Amino acid sequence: MRKLIILPLLILLFFSGCAINPVTGERELAIIPESQEISIGQKNYSPSRQMQGGDFKVDPVLTAYVNGVGQRLARVSDRKLPYEFVVLNNSVPNAWALPGGKIAVNRGLLVELNSEAELAAVLGHEIVHAAARHGAKGMERGLFLQGAIMAAGIASQGKNFADYVVGGAQVAAGLIHNKYGRDAEREADYYGMLYMSRAGYDPRAAIGLQETFVRLSKGRRSDWLSGLFSSHPPSQERVANNRKNGAALPPGGEIGRERFHQKIDFLKKTKQAYKDFDDGRKSLSNKDYNRALSLAEKALAVVPQEGHFHALRGDVRYLQQNYNDALINFDRAVSKNNNFFYFFLRRGMSRTKMNDKYNAKFDLESSVKLLPTATAYNELGNIESAIGNQQRAKEYYQAAASSKTQPGRQAYNSLVRMDLPQNPSAYIKARPRLNRTGYLLAEISNPTTVSVNYIVLRIMSRTGQVVTKQIRDTVPAGRSLIVGTGLGPYSSTAVLQNVRITVSQARIVQ
Repeated sequence: MRKLIILPLLILLFFSGCAINPVTGERELAIIPESQEISIGQKNYSPSRQMQGGDFKVDPVLTAYVNGVGQRLARVSDRKLPYEFVVLNNSVPNAWALPGGKIAVNRGLLVELNSEAELAAVLGHEIVHAAARHGAKGMERGLFLQGAIMAAGIASQGKNFADYVVGGAQVAAGLIHNKYGRDAEREADYYGMLYMSRAGYDPRAAIGLQETFVRLSKGRRSDWLSGLFSSHPPSQERVANNRKNGAALPPGGEIGRERFHQKIDFLKKTKQAYKDFDDGRKSLSNKDYNRALSLAEKALAVVPQEGHFHALRGDVRYLQQNYNDALINFDRAVSKNNNFFYFFLRRGMSRTKMNDKYNAKFDLESSVKLLPTATAYNELGNIESAIGNQQRAKEYYQAAASSKTQPGRQAYNSLVRMDLPQNPSAYIKARPRLNRTGYLLAEISNPTTVSVNYIVLRIMSRTGQVVTKQIRDTVPAGRSLIVGTGLGPYSSTAVLQNVRITVSQARIVQ
């Protein structure tokens, strides 16, 4: 029976969603329409950039240059989308594309390239991922599987900064870590080289670039393995395919080596400063505050306009409980870049420590507008709780509690303590059972972080009869307790289908 219901649903999906891929010319299933695909990319572009270090604001000329190369390739692509290209303030060599043509490349990848043609190879590859709907198809596979599972259920009637994001930003976290299959990588390589040739670049630069990637992968450089290679694994097969594809394309084309090195001159001159910053972050996580502070000041001496360097110094002072100095540094970070969530978040946390709740709330709200995080929502919940706005505090704690991080767990614990006494059935569950002699039992489950007692059970039969029973025993946090109800005996377990037990009262054990 299940197969009889699922099959027509799948056939309906197939025929209603068939489309011609504008890049490959092949007929394929397309559940997500282009308008939604573009919308998904637009909604997730900003949070994706935020959780990857934010835009590289210090050198806007570089971003304009990269965007220019990207748009040159986009104009000759097989699919017209609202393409955008940005440079991210991230040392990990990586690039990614969202559905709808939203593309980013890290500064850490740019310093590893040797020419504009190699940059075109990277961007052309990402353009194809967007144009050929590789990201959208990945989402559709998830939707298709989910739809099949739902159909089976009907027939039977019977989850860097990405760890801290909550709400809609979790979709962005999934999209930028999307891993493509071999066929998608092969298509992106082939059509990316074709777009390079159409745009006037020498497509053979993609061969040399892929050879470099293979060599680096053998060296097992950790930054590459955690970046571009995690989603775009290199291989000798891809090198061979690129050679074959290049031989079939017209010879010649721009390399742009000198122009490229002129444009990334600032990146090359400041590379050590950004390495000092990265090392400073590692020292901070290892609680070597003196070294972290020294590296932050060393980096600031080279690039005083970089907000991340000021924020690193602020983080050190914050952890040293020097909140006044931390506030000064986060102020400077915001003044250098007022479009990055972390600077507002940390300034807000510093102001919270200084009991400046009004301005702290402004900063934390500014932070979540850029990127919603469990840390910010938990802090906002604490502020609202402190000023007596319990309902608003609950809303913030609820938003934070979806994260499995420490701030998320803290928010959940605060939410339980605040809300459980008024809404016990949302947290403490009970279900009916029978003992060997046929008497009705209640299994009380407490998955929360607090112990409860003085529980009042409301036992209701299908006929409408209601019986209440108070349980004084303590149900520890994360444990269950089976208690007798005094009802019975019953001759059949069928009674369990006709009884519903809810928790109408519970007290937190202090």
